[in-house]
Amino acid sequence: MRLDAHVHFWRYRETEYGWIGDDMGAIRRDFVPDDWRKVAEPLGFEGLIAVQARQTLEETRRLLELAEQHPVIRGVVGWVDLRGPALDEHLEILRDHTRLVGVRHVVQDEPEEAFMLQADFLRGIKHLGRCELAYDILVRAPQLPAAAEMVEHFPRQRFVLNHIGKPNIADGEMAQWATDIHVLAEHDNVFCKLSGLVTEADWDGWTVEQLHGYLDVVFDAFGHERLMIGSDWPVCLVAGSYAETMGVVMSYIAGMPEDVQRGILGENCMRAYGGMSEG
Repeated sequence: MRLDAHVHFWRYRETEYGWIGDDMGAIRRDFVPDDWRKVAEPLGFEGLIAVQARQTLEETRRLLELAEQHPVIRGVVGWVDLRGPALDEHLEILRDHTRLVGVRHVVQDEPEEAFMLQADFLRGIKHLGRCELAYDILVRAPQLPAAAEMVEHFPRQRFVLNHIGKPNIADGEMAQWATDIHVLAEHDNVFCKLSGLVTEADWDGWTVEQLHGYLDVVFDAFGHERLMIGSDWPVCLVAGSYAETMGVVMSYIAGMPEDVQRGILGENCMRAYGGMSEG
């Protein structure tokens, strides 16, 4: 089964999705599961992980409801306030939906450099482990050292790094990011999504060869067993089509053994999000 590990859905409202700027006109509209199917099924993708794009319980519930209506959504990575006093209560309610497989916080937008190391946030991660939920790490490259320090506290917790840690590809950032990626990857409970590359590159000038250089680093750091393909659709549309975006990774692995390709195209995703519905 081919699974896209990182997809967003929304009913677009400017006041609710303020991060979608004026230069992102391609995605200032609604995106629903049937839209994804039209672009993904020709490439052989049969399922996806739906990931939160707003930090509200309302959105998490909406994604879980979508998952009940659309079997193509095999799992949901939602949001819950990991630092809030009602965390246990909210997790219990959300876990009634069997397709909740993980939680994400948009740490990349937090002003505190050590946000993930705060005591209340660490307590929240501990609760996720008790609930057998993965935690998606969304950070920018300078935040990777803090992410590695956070991961050290939880050797049994499953973590999934989003967008290869968001190096500034447009400016050619490589050396420090590569060092920090290798440090994080030393923790074998951390998986990594091969996603978000085209949007961190020059939207109008990226090349497959340029992005393959970044894939070289993550393959060396994580090995093929902990890597999974993800489109970051529809956000990727600001820089390329679905086929072009997924083609970056698919062309990179085309000559690899069949079992390696199966892992990256779906099986590793299922392992990372243990308990994910198979349909």
